[in-house]
Amino acid sequence: MRKLVYGQLAALILLVLLMSGCGGLTAVADPVIIPAVNDTAVSQPTLANNPPTPLTDTVAPVDDSLVNLLAQEQAFINVYDQVNPAVVNIAIGSGQGSGFLYDQQGHIVTNNHVVAGGGDILVTFSDGSQSSARVVGTDPDSDLAVIRVEQFPANVIPVTLADSDALQVGQLVIAIGNPFGLQGSMTTGIVSALGRLLPANSSSGASYSIPDVIQTDAAINPGNSGGPLLDIQGQVIGVNSAIESPVRGSSGIGYAVPSNIVSVVAPQLIANGKVAHPWLGIAGTSLNESIAKTLGLPETQRGVLVSSVTGSGPAAAAGLRGGNGNNGLGGDVIVGVDGRSVASFDDLLGYIMQYTAVGQTIQLDVLRNGAVSTIPVTLQPRPSSS
Repeated sequence: MRKLVYGQLAALILLVLLMSGCGGLTAVADPVIIPAVNDTAVSQPTLANNPPTPLTDTVAPVDDSLVNLLAQEQAFINVYDQVNPAVVNIAIGSGQGSGFLYDQQGHIVTNNHVVAGGGDILVTFSDGSQSSARVVGTDPDSDLAVIRVEQFPANVIPVTLADSDALQVGQLVIAIGNPFGLQGSMTTGIVSALGRLLPANSSSGASYSIPDVIQTDAAINPGNSGGPLLDIQGQVIGVNSAIESPVRGSSGIGYAVPSNIVSVVAPQLIANGKVAHPWLGIAGTSLNESIAKTLGLPETQRGVLVSSVTGSGPAAAAGLRGGNGNNGLGGDVIVGVDGRSVASFDDLLGYIMQYTAVGQTIQLDVLRNGAVSTIPVTLQPRPSSS
C-alpha cells in the first residue's frame, strides 16, 4: 500500500512539473502541497519540517505613502461633505456666481462684482432648493458683498472663518463653487503666494488696492467668484475673486480676498450696508534695492516710499512729505506702524485695513533725512466710504 501511495505521489509531482513547463500552471514556490489521496493524510516529513506559510504573511505591507495619500483623499472628501451644503449658486440677471452661508440669519457672503449689475437674485443650495435674496450691503473697495435669504435648508451649517494671517505658502487649499454654472464643483491646490495687491473697483473712481490677497493654483474659473477658498480643515481662508489668464479660464493663477478682511467687512455690511475704510491719504511704492540705492540708502533698506500726499488727507495733516513731482523720489519712507515693521506697501495697507478703524490714531515710524521719527496720524474714512 505504501509503495502505491508513493507511486501516486511521484506521478502527481511529475504531472505538475510537466504542466508547469507547458504553461498550464503557474510555478509555485516551495514547498509544493499535494492533497492526500484519501481521508488518511500521507506522511510527508518535508511538509512537517516546512509548514505552509499563512496567507496573511505573504501579503505585502501597505506602503506608508499610500496610507498618507488615502488619508489626504479622505480629508478632501470630508471637507466637501462638510462645506458644500453651505456653498450656493447665485443667479442674477444674465450672470451667475457663488457664495457661502455666513450665519444662521441667512446672510451669504459673495463678491461685490457678482451682484453689482443689479436685478433679481435667485440662490440655489446644494440640495436643489431655491430662495430669492436681497442685497444687504456692498463694498467695491474689498470686492465683497452680503446678500440675505429668508429661508435655507435646516441641515446647512454656516462656514467658519480661519485666520488668514497664519497661512503659509505651500499649504493645501480647496475651492468650492460653480464654475461655468457647474454647481458644487471642487478643485484643489496650494497657496502659491501671499501678500498680493489686487486692484479694487472703487465706487469713487479712486485707485485703491485690496491687500494681503492670496494667490492659489487651485482651478478658479468664471462662476467661482464669491465662493470659498478653504483649508484642509474646511475653514474659509478667502473668497475667490479673480484670475489672471490670457483666456476666459484658469491658467493656474487665482486670487482670493483673505478671510481676515471678510471678518472686518461682513459685520459692517450686515449692520450698516456699507463699510467705512480707514484712510491714510498717501500714494507710495515698496522700497527695493534699486530705489534705495538711488535715494542713497543702504541697499537692504525696506519700507514704503511716500510718492505723494493727498492735500486734505490725514497724512498731510500729520505732516508727512511726498516726493518731488518728477519721479516721486525724495519723500518720507515709512518703516513701521504701531511697533510693527513695514517692508512693503502691502504690509502697511494690510495692517490699516484689517486692524484699525476710522478715527483711530496710529504711530508711523518715518525715515527722513537719515533719521527715524515717530509721527502720530489720525485715520479718516476713505472718500468713497463717507
